[in-house]
Amino acid sequence: MNTRFALVTAAFATAATFAHAGDAVKGALVFKKCQACHTATEPTNRVGPSLQNIVGRPVATADGFRYSKAMMAFGAGKTWDEALLAAYLPAPRSLVKGTTMAFAGLKNPEDVDNIIAYLRDPAAAK
Repeated sequence: MNTRFALVTAAFATAATFAHAGDAVKGALVFKKCQACHTATEPTNRVGPSLQNIVGRPVATADGFRYSKAMMAFGAGKTWDEALLAAYLPAPRSLVKGTTMAFAGLKNPEDVDNIIAYLRDPAAAK
């Protein structure tokens, strides 16, 4: 029984490692849907905050950006890691009730993985 548990645990750990492998080049193309409101390679805020270095950054902490009360409440104690981005990107308004972000979300799971790969390392898209 312990061997079976160890195998299942290892399988889940491996799946989690590769769950958001994605392709940064394809992610850069998907990011074009976001460019009207966000930047990913510079610290400049637009209508939305800069997403430069977002992976690993505490939620709602882009310098100089004024976040909605809903995003501030949602972000308390959270960090944008790949799992949280994967939950957020398909349906931002469902995850953060009351957010001012108008984007409906990315419905294709491959697009989500690719944009996460791009946000993790935009230079890899070159």
